[in-house]
Amino acid sequence: MLHAIYSPAIGVMRMTQPQENVRVHYLDPGARDGVANALGAVLERECPSLRPLVFLCIGTDRSTGDALGPLVGQALLRRGVAQSLVFGTLDEPTHAGNLDEVVARMEREANNAFVVAVDACLGRMENVGTITVGAGALCPGAGVNKELPQVGGAFVTGTVNVGGFMEYFVLQNTRLALVMGMAEVIGDSLAALVGPWRGADEPREAAATRG
Repeated sequence: MLHAIYSPAIGVMRMTQPQENVRVHYLDPGARDGVANALGAVLERECPSLRPLVFLCIGTDRSTGDALGPLVGQALLRRGVAQSLVFGTLDEPTHAGNLDEVVARMEREANNAFVVAVDACLGRMENVGTITVGAGALCPGAGVNKELPQVGGAFVTGTVNVGGFMEYFVLQNTRLALVMGMAEVIGDSLAALVGPWRGADEPREAAATRG
């Protein structure tokens, strides 16, 4: 039976196998290794051919809670991940309003890549600060009444605040220190996986186009 997780940050429904999800608190001493190992296990199942990885970091810097994705994208660039592999940064955020365009560009520039989607979500109080890793696509659009494409073969989400009441207000009043701390952990974990799953070649045409 599939499990649905609702993220009011961009209004997405994620359909995933609950037994495949791994949750780690970002302050745990082994958080970076925990996230990297969990995603590595997903990639071994879902991406055995070692296709190149690309990261779709969804969110907007106009909302503190929803800025997790762009902050992760920025963190990946700082760690030396090629710009051609990162879609969604502080300078060029990917959100519900431009997701169709970004996905179309991603398919042109890296059509053989395996997509890891990253974004923020709201949840229970005891789960605030946790990072969840799982297999499956994100299905954006539920919260903005739009039909948007499913994205990703795996996901990494961060629970940035409590959900269930006045979600957009909650996102606007989420602590920046929490979001930045989670973004740094996720950035470290994802950057550590780029090499093993890049395949023989980075999307060279994309690098030339976007560089």
